[in-house]
Amino acid sequence: MTTQLVWFRNDLRLADHAALIAAAARGPVAALFVLDDETPAAWRMGAAQRWWLHHSLASLSRSIAERGGRLMLRRGRAGPIVKALAGELRADVHCLVHHEPWAAVQENEAGPLTRHHGDTLAPPASVLSGTGGRYRIFTPWWKRLLEQMPPPRPLPVPDARWANVAAVASDALEAWGLLPTAPDWAGGFAEWQPGEAGAASRVADFARRAARYDDTRNLPAVEGTSRLSPHLALGEISANAAWHGIADAVGEGAAEPYLRELGWRDFGRNIIDQFPDHGDVPGREAFTRFPFRDDPAGFKAWCRGETGYPIVDAGMRQLWATGWMHNRVRMIAASFLVKHQLIDWREGERWFWDTLLDADYGSNSLGWQWVMGSGVDSSPFNRIFAPVGQSQKFAAADYIRRWVPELARLPDEAIHAPWEAGVTLVRAGVKLGRDYPAPIVSHEAARTRALAAFAAVRGQ
Repeated sequence: MTTQLVWFRNDLRLADHAALIAAAARGPVAALFVLDDETPAAWRMGAAQRWWLHHSLASLSRSIAERGGRLMLRRGRAGPIVKALAGELRADVHCLVHHEPWAAVQENEAGPLTRHHGDTLAPPASVLSGTGGRYRIFTPWWKRLLEQMPPPRPLPVPDARWANVAAVASDALEAWGLLPTAPDWAGGFAEWQPGEAGAASRVADFARRAARYDDTRNLPAVEGTSRLSPHLALGEISANAAWHGIADAVGEGAAEPYLRELGWRDFGRNIIDQFPDHGDVPGREAFTRFPFRDDPAGFKAWCRGETGYPIVDAGMRQLWATGWMHNRVRMIAASFLVKHQLIDWREGERWFWDTLLDADYGSNSLGWQWVMGSGVDSSPFNRIFAPVGQSQKFAAADYIRRWVPELARLPDEAIHAPWEAGVTLVRAGVKLGRDYPAPIVSHEAARTRALAAFAAVRGQ
């Protein structure tokens, strides 16, 4: 029987893996992962996610070995490597469909292969308007997607017969140097459990809280979100499995706010499938002329969590320490960079790409362009998040205390805007400019400047 080569990419699981299931039904299975930094070029996997990749590949390799197989590892340009190995093994090639622009290049260079759907709830091109067109706006797209839902139930790990590839060359995972060493800045990542088992554990944990998701998801001091995003980004769980895992636990009605977020992930793939350069090019032509400021010092302050706005700084410090940031705070921090500081959204996008464990080309570009107001589906530019108001509204005091400990002694009413705290700040032993930065820009002045910049662009 012909060997069936399964080419794993950001789909590092054995359960509900359509390519693996199809391969197992046709012959002995061989498994391959290629670390390709060449084809994505500037979009090569970021440093934080490479930490996750190391542990995820180790987990997948163990799972395959326990079943009598071997995960082969190669590094280089994926397409030619897949093609050469398929020739060496005289194998048919199977992979899941992915929608990043470099994925199509990889597949075209890999030679004959069979592509299987399994990265999304529904193939992006299958969600069409009544006239047969593609959607650019989330809400009507979501309504149309729901007509195809629920998705198929996830399938178990297939009973595969694994090919003997013991003599085939494979890299050692440790030789790839995916883990930081000098210095090891990933100490805070220990709270995560990469791998398929870790994803299942996250689903089980979130299922106990999912009924309260709509009430708690915007509260950064509360464990209200699923934290499934890094597992979804590397494909350790399918979107179908996440959907049914939560819907079965609380019912589709109660689960709908979270299911909508899974839909947003799908929508990101819908957008990059139509606009492959969405990570670099504004979806609205006017924003190609936007007068961004060149402000290296300001960008550095934002990256380090030293803007003088506690909610922004807490989020940026959480990101650096844990590789993840609460979603509400992501929007606040992103809005601050592009509208308060007038720094190009692509600089923030790249920082997130390098520091997020859940970095995802579709979701990341969609989120940044939504905040900027430049995307094909976006918030209006004049929606400028007021960081203090957002911090107060979403009860972020304890969140700030955790990530900005120099302000921990401030009471709730003062911690959101310490520059206004007066004698309370003195009593807490905090001096602005010494213990914590003064605001790098006032909200009112920043808002006025941002709106003027936008008006100038619109007037051209």
